[in-house]
Amino acid sequence: MQSERERRFPGPRRGQLLFAVALLFFSVLLLSQIPGQTRWVARTDFFAQPRFWPAVGLIAMTVFGGLHLYLLPWRRFRHADGTEARKWASVVEFAVWFMGYVFAVPVIGYLPSTLIFVPLLARRLGYRSGRMMLASVLFALATVVVFKTFLSVKIPGGMVYDYLPGAIRNFFILNL
Repeated sequence: MQSERERRFPGPRRGQLLFAVALLFFSVLLLSQIPGQTRWVARTDFFAQPRFWPAVGLIAMTVFGGLHLYLLPWRRFRHADGTEARKWASVVEFAVWFMGYVFAVPVIGYLPSTLIFVPLLARRLGYRSGRMMLASVLFALATVVVFKTFLSVKIPGGMVYDYLPGAIRNFFILNL
């Protein structure tokens, strides 16, 4: 049975406990890593120290995460929390897609990886018609053209380009 405090909780219940626990866990974990990741520099102003602002942010995250957990009127995970956790975990799939793309670019090159991953992601998102697949390929091509030509982004060529003959290899490395 719900207490009066639980019934009067103003927000959605699902995921609140999970969020508070995860926020507190990750903020304490990151705060424990600060000494190895940043340092105090001699003869530097206090507010200009490389460790100061990250420490302020992480201490605030830890304090507010702890307050959030403390002020929650319940302490048990419910079925709705598990459902919410599965929704949050679906985001990880797209991080994995992105990391696959990041690892593919140095191996097969910027243009081929973009032309492979954009249509695959479009298909994963549910766009399966021929028109949408064509649009995704054109979008991938336009993205590469904009980044390489107009923005002059220097992206190293793929390792597979090393196996091409001389003049073709140079063209692929410089343009694709």
